[in-house]
Amino acid sequence: MTSGIGRSRAREPALGRDDAATLAPAVAALAAGELVVFPTESVYGLGADATSASAVARLVAVRGREEGKPILVLAHDLASVATVTTTIPAAARRLAERLWPAPLTLVLPAREGLPAPLTAGTGTIGVRVPGHATARALVAALGRPVTAPSANPPGRAAAATVAAARDYFGSAVGAYVDGGPLPGGASTVVTFDGERARVLRPGLVDEATIRRALDE
Repeated sequence: MTSGIGRSRAREPALGRDDAATLAPAVAALAAGELVVFPTESVYGLGADATSASAVARLVAVRGREEGKPILVLAHDLASVATVTTTIPAAARRLAERLWPAPLTLVLPAREGLPAPLTAGTGTIGVRVPGHATARALVAALGRPVTAPSANPPGRAAAATVAAARDYFGSAVGAYVDGGPLPGGASTVVTFDGERARVLRPGLVDEATIRRALDE
């Protein structure tokens, strides 16, 4: 199995001024506490302002809750991760610096005061800097972390097209950002026991790539 990092970086163009203008309605919707569907590296995500308890509550009400399952969030860059976590272990920082942006979610100690569904009582939160330019631009434009569970109700197939997401959620979502058909898959999730990294969920970044980044 090979990592998708190099391929995703190679094919992801930088967003131009016209693309940024296209995102404006989605950014406005997030700022108003509404939900947004947007493309990630694998499938469409369902976005809400991760710092707003009411927006996250709306996300849970619209999407449905998977009991005991935290909700991952996207940050614009490594510095902005401090918004949702208290500390970044050295091993996590090494992975972030060497591999982000990428479909690699790091499970880190959660900052107090975050909306409760994000952590589901675990005391940790999953966060990543996405490898998809549109997702990254959306988070940067809002200036706050954005939730990114897959855009589907629990038990249904993750939406690989905007049309599929619209069929699920209709007018309950304030804005849909069309990134075309997406390839499917999921981010790799890595957790940390002290400074020891452990793959919690295999995904688009393979374990060999992670070990190389850690120099293990």
